[in-house]
Amino acid sequence: MFNKKKNNDKEENIMNTENTSENTAENVENTDASTNETEQAPELSAEEKLQAEVQQLNDKYLRLYAEFDNYKRRTQKERVELLQTAGKDVIVSLLPVLDDFDRALKAMETAADVAPVKEGILLVSHKLKNTLAQKGLKDVESINQPFDTDFHEAITNIPAPTEELKGKVIDEVEKGYTLNDNVIRFAKVVVGA
Repeated sequence: MFNKKKNNDKEENIMNTENTSENTAENVENTDASTNETEQAPELSAEEKLQAEVQQLNDKYLRLYAEFDNYKRRTQKERVELLQTAGKDVIVSLLPVLDDFDRALKAMETAADVAPVKEGILLVSHKLKNTLAQKGLKDVESINQPFDTDFHEAITNIPAPTEELKGKVIDEVEKGYTLNDNVIRFAKVVVGA
């Protein structure tokens, strides 16, 4: 009985030795295979890194594009609001002049004498011109000035009454105006030829 056990132990040792050698051979093959996989793994990992970087840059690009698009919309909206309310301060400053014109019209209905009404209208006109001048509006001086296409629009030429008036503005049909030194309406003038 003891002999059988010893024999079985010897057989198991022999089999274990064979298994160990087989396992060693398999381990060598597995090591080779894992080395091949390790060689392939950095390639995949580099590719994955590049894909991740591309994805990150694409995401960054999309976010910047969306931010820029929002910026464009916001500035366009602000520009529209600015244009809609740009004249607000001018209109508000003209309201007292409008009130003065309404008072002058009421006074004209009941007035028996023309002189006070005329004086009132002149005061309102003066107030209107001062208010507009405060906002940057100026008259373009034309009469007896040399004709300048930057400020004048010639309606017609007439023979100059004197030699001095040749090429100069003789008459002004419609006043010209500048707003903050930019022409907003050309003066319509008659030029001496």
